[in-house]
Amino acid sequence: MKLTEATWTDVRDADPTLGMIPVGSTEQHGPHAPLGTDLLHAESVAEAAADQYCEQTGSPVAVAPPIPIGIAEEHRRFDGTLWVSPDTFRAYVRETAASMAFHGIDRLVIVNGHGGNIDALAETAATVSRHEDAYAVAFTWFNAVGEHTKRMGHAGPLETGLLRHTHPELVREDRVEEAAADGSDRWGEWVAGVNLAHDSSEFTDSGVVGDPSEGDPALGEELLESAADALVELLAAVKNRDVDRYPVG
Repeated sequence: MKLTEATWTDVRDADPTLGMIPVGSTEQHGPHAPLGTDLLHAESVAEAAADQYCEQTGSPVAVAPPIPIGIAEEHRRFDGTLWVSPDTFRAYVRETAASMAFHGIDRLVIVNGHGGNIDALAETAATVSRHEDAYAVAFTWFNAVGEHTKRMGHAGPLETGLLRHTHPELVREDRVEEAAADGSDRWGEWVAGVNLAHDSSEFTDSGVVGDPSEGDPALGEELLESAADALVELLAAVKNRDVDRYPVG
């Protein structure tokens, strides 16, 4: 159940208790992929999992509108990238979760598509669970695709493959070769286990890490299926979780 397409009476009558909040970013993804890539992926995985969960259980899952701007200042040197502070981001996600809980949608999975959001979302899910009338966890789709996770990079094979499967019209195919040629094969500049680079522009001219040409639609289909399956399993666990251990305070 997409809240943007449902009426208030639809939500009242369905009375969902399980919900998802897709969270992405508006940031550079090389010359070949749109700024909204992370947002599109979070939304695609959340919607696929919601449909699958409903088919399996007969119970609706309320999917909130995606949150489009995250913690992405590391991409500031690339035109069009937007970002907010971690404090603003955490507050926005927490208050969105609290508003869903007000309507009884109090078992929540935050579905994330951007690596820069991960730490803040883990903190926010714990805060929601401890201090709101809700229980929340955070899920990052590319950490739930098995061995493929190792190939993540940035605007590389995984993200490009998923885009080619779900939104092929948005991939600038004539720029993929350029993206790979001016990209990097590693995120950052590492010495003694420390990344010396704070901004992505320090180690990739195109904004890309990894080879996007290796991400075909078949890989994207496999990624979507794997991520959605994992998310369905998580939704069931969240639905059945004993949360009495988290008294609101």
